[in-house]
Amino acid sequence: MILLNYIVMCLIFGTTFLAIKVGIDAGASPFFSAGIRFFLAGFILFLWMVWKKKASLSLLFTKEMFLTGLGLTFGVFASLYWAEQYLSSGIAAVLSATAPLLILLLQTFLSRQKLSGSAWVGCLVGLAGVIILLLPGLTIDFNKYWLLGCLVVLFGQIFYSGGAVYSRHVIQRFQHTSPIALNAAQMMHGGFLLLLLSLFTEQAHIASMFTPTAIFSLVYLIFVGSMMGHTIFYWLVAKTNPVFPSTWLYISPLISLCLGAVLYHEPLTILSLVGGITIIVGIVLVNLENLKKLVNKKASVLPSISKQ
Repeated sequence: MILLNYIVMCLIFGTTFLAIKVGIDAGASPFFSAGIRFFLAGFILFLWMVWKKKASLSLLFTKEMFLTGLGLTFGVFASLYWAEQYLSSGIAAVLSATAPLLILLLQTFLSRQKLSGSAWVGCLVGLAGVIILLLPGLTIDFNKYWLLGCLVVLFGQIFYSGGAVYSRHVIQRFQHTSPIALNAAQMMHGGFLLLLLSLFTEQAHIASMFTPTAIFSLVYLIFVGSMMGHTIFYWLVAKTNPVFPSTWLYISPLISLCLGAVLYHEPLTILSLVGGITIIVGIVLVNLENLKKLVNKKASVLPSISKQ
């Protein structure tokens, strides 16, 4: 079940970028559709957790949920949804995979600890991957909106890294509350902020939200992308450890890159593919110590199982 759920989670997270692109191309307003997605997903999940008596309404009125939603949902997806007006879903997914690099740098800055050699190499390799990925837009066929979209996605990962580092403090602060409830509450806050942003910055085309393509995109992102995907993620964290489920970042961006090219006929250049793989290699190097611990832990468990 662990392996099956892990595969399903990687496939889900690998398809959400394409689903966002499909909805935006169908005419859905970026911020409005993002706000609806996360507010409804969080609302449904939170009601379910309250019904199961694993959360209380008071959780919604804490500053921790607001700040986590600001980082993990609002900042990340406001950037991503806006950028996918000008980027392919595959490029957006690969650029989003740079988040672990920023998380590592932020943690190092806050703790004032020295980075390991492999982590430094990983950061440099990841940076090289980003440069390779941006080369076609900078030299071959310059497009200022394409380049701006890439930079906006990277900017959004600053919000994600801050939210991810802060969320560890939040989980300790609310250690007796289900992580699913915490995620639902922060999605509601982030979704509400996205709707406010939509109100002041764009004219939401409600009619375009009711086209079959836009409805399919939104429903898929609410129930499969946000609710099912994140629930499986936290289930895997509970059944294994925080490191193993996070390895989706090594797989899903490349799935998204390939799906966009095959199913949506998005352009896939050799440089894009090389840049994407280079970024993933950089992320692996950054997390090399954690991955070694994960492998060693599995190796120590297997002999004890075989003796039983």
